[in-house]
Amino acid sequence: MDEIVKSPQKPDFLPEKTALLETIATNLPGTIFQILQRQDGSIFIPYISSSCKYLYELEPEAVQADFQVLYKLIHPQDIKAFTESIAVCRTTLTPWHWEGRIVTPSGKLKWIQGTLQPELQAAGDFLWHGLVMDITDQKQAQEKLQESEARYKAILDAIPDLMFRISRDGEYLDLKSEGANITLSREEIVGKNLQELLPSDVAAISQVAIAKTLDSGILQTCEYQLPTSLGVRDYEARLVVSGADEVLAIVRDITERKQGEVALQNLAQKFAKAFSCSPDSITISTLQEGRFIEVNDSFVNLSGYGRDEAIGKTSFELNLWLHDRDRLKLVQELQSTGVARNLEIEFRQKSGEVITTLLSAEVIDLDGAPAILAVHHDITERKQVEAQLRFCAQRDRLLAETLVRIRSSLNLEQILQTTVTEVRQFLQADRVFIGLNNANLGVRTIAESVDPKYPSVSGWSTNDEAYLQELRNLLKDNLVRVVEDITQIEVSPKVKAHYRKFQTKATLAVPIMLNNELFGALIANQCSGSRHWQPVEIDLLQQMSEQVAIAIQQSQICQKLAELNTNLEHQVQERTAQLQQKMQEVENLHRVKDVVLHTVAHDLRTSVMGNLMVLKNLLNQRVGSEEAGEHTSTPFSTRGCANDYAQGKSLSNQGSRGEITASLSPLPLSHSQSPIPISRSIIERMIQGNDRQLTMINSLLEINSCEKQGIEIKLEPVQLSSLLGECSSQLEPMLTQNQATLKNLVPADLPLVMADGTRLQKVLVNLIAHGLQNNPPGLNFTLSATVEAGMIRTQIQDDGVLMSKVECDRLFDLHVRDPQDCCSTSIGLKMYLCRKVIKAHGGEIGVMSNRKRGLTFWFTLPLATSSATNRP
Repeated sequence: MDEIVKSPQKPDFLPEKTALLETIATNLPGTIFQILQRQDGSIFIPYISSSCKYLYELEPEAVQADFQVLYKLIHPQDIKAFTESIAVCRTTLTPWHWEGRIVTPSGKLKWIQGTLQPELQAAGDFLWHGLVMDITDQKQAQEKLQESEARYKAILDAIPDLMFRISRDGEYLDLKSEGANITLSREEIVGKNLQELLPSDVAAISQVAIAKTLDSGILQTCEYQLPTSLGVRDYEARLVVSGADEVLAIVRDITERKQGEVALQNLAQKFAKAFSCSPDSITISTLQEGRFIEVNDSFVNLSGYGRDEAIGKTSFELNLWLHDRDRLKLVQELQSTGVARNLEIEFRQKSGEVITTLLSAEVIDLDGAPAILAVHHDITERKQVEAQLRFCAQRDRLLAETLVRIRSSLNLEQILQTTVTEVRQFLQADRVFIGLNNANLGVRTIAESVDPKYPSVSGWSTNDEAYLQELRNLLKDNLVRVVEDITQIEVSPKVKAHYRKFQTKATLAVPIMLNNELFGALIANQCSGSRHWQPVEIDLLQQMSEQVAIAIQQSQICQKLAELNTNLEHQVQERTAQLQQKMQEVENLHRVKDVVLHTVAHDLRTSVMGNLMVLKNLLNQRVGSEEAGEHTSTPFSTRGCANDYAQGKSLSNQGSRGEITASLSPLPLSHSQSPIPISRSIIERMIQGNDRQLTMINSLLEINSCEKQGIEIKLEPVQLSSLLGECSSQLEPMLTQNQATLKNLVPADLPLVMADGTRLQKVLVNLIAHGLQNNPPGLNFTLSATVEAGMIRTQIQDDGVLMSKVECDRLFDLHVRDPQDCCSTSIGLKMYLCRKVIKAHGGEIGVMSNRKRGLTFWFTLPLATSSATNRP
């Protein structure tokens, strides 16, 4: 190609030849050009026709000056084929033919076809004569034809029907069977005649259809049945002229369509039967006008219009719609959704009576026009029953509320007024009132509810005995008086005058019976006109009259109760005064008891303390005598005892809680007194007995103080382990005397407790003393403490005798001890005080028997809080 586009010097070229070529080019549809190839390989374009500026959009001079500009116009995808074709032509010197695309300077895509014919010159050069033609239109037509062929081929391939080309005499010329259910092969069909492959009757029908198609040139259709492996199938053949004396037959299996048509016919028959036999009204009408096209017998029965009266008329012309807006609402819903379900619509029958139906409708296509298929289910009776049920529910509610008011309120006037108000509202009557029959006051109205448009009977009364007797006769024998129109009954002039005065047109009266006697009446009046009183309304008034009778009877009972209450209050006041007087006397007795207890206890305490001092003095004298080597018996002087007692009494008044604070020295015996010898053991027993009596007296005084004033405790943070250790040291002499031991297992790191240390020590001493008193010598105690749930639990365990569950439960109670009880009254009082002390600390105390031996006393104390421990 590079050789072709060289730019050699122009050779001489005859003008007459150029003119000849131009004349030829003018008459040819393309561009003529010549290429001269010399023996040295140089290329020159001696001529190119002027049409190149239309084909290439380039001037001939520009192409002659630089033939390479044509090369640049070739489409990139066609350059390779162009280069290869030029190389073959140059090598073989054979004519050159090439088709390809170019892109002109303006951007147009063109298809061109070029040819070159070599001619050997005398000088040995080659002159190539060429012609380039624009074949764009031809290429586009070919592409469209190819696309059309491909499209039609796709359409034919997509059609599942059989297609046959059949000659006039019935010979199969060709077929397309792709996608069709056919049992014979192509070779078994093409070239055969209809008579050879089809049943004779089908072949005859087909032959007639072929002849009609060819003769008339109009599409012909025929249907027939053929037996197949799947059974007898229905087929439809459509025949059109496809050539001289031949037709194109398109055969389709229409078995399913035929079956559908049969099913549709059966469905249509069923619909017709359902349409005519349906118990609900069914209509078909136009969508826009509502003009009836068809109605069933149920519509005739429901509306009262005959079929001839309804068909062709609109629903408005028949005046069926009670509210025109219902028709508009129905049409709007059908236009928006195409369906309407269970619309509650009121219609007017031919007789004028109003009925209620549930309307369901759908839009259907009827001969290309939208129509409404509507079903009306009559619910008039159901609505009436629902209304009756609502009425009964309201009646029951009214009765229940009246009963509640009667039971919850004692205000008879309010009950009666509320009753007549709600009954009038319930009955929609013009007036409802209650009249009472009083033997002394006659007849009077005590409660009324009336429409403001009509006169009131409130406060009306009469003493006319004849008139009253007539009124009583109207309600005699506990009968209901029902008057729907007063003009249709016969009454006395006085009763008629009463009706006119209060504009009564209809009345319903129910007697109020009390103890089988006529007490009054509950009356409803209609003043606007006559009225038909429903049975349920009469039943309501009867039940309400019973409730009113209950209310009146209850009011009478309440009045009697009020009188009884008044009498009872006087009696209560008298009894209260008497009781207060007795309570004052009891209080005085308690004060006397406290004075006597205090005086007796004080005097007894003083006496016991004096005895103790005398006995201890005697014991001390004997000890001194024994040390001096005197006799073993001790002389006893009454004067010395008296002196000791006097001194003891004086000391007792000075001491605290009966404790002696001074020592006594022995007094010498006078010669006039006779000494009484007393053994040491007797004196010791007397001292022990007086000690127990003094302890018990102190406990009684302390219990009495606790019961009246409570226990006074001084709480402070206490280290329980230290407190229990000090207490153990104080108990050492008592333990040694009773040959007992105490093992202290209390941890030293216990948290602080808020307690009164002095009182806790007494509690511990009393618990230890209980074990020592009720067990022989040699008792062993174990003291321990643990932290449990915010409390410190302290336990004192011994290995002594056991106690029963009942004894454990009653140990800390204040009660009179059995003389045979192992626990004396004195220690029992101390146990009671122990519980008082622990309770005052906010803890608990108890005792339990161990499995084998001994008891375990326990008590709990609350831990000290951080704020209490930080308190100064």
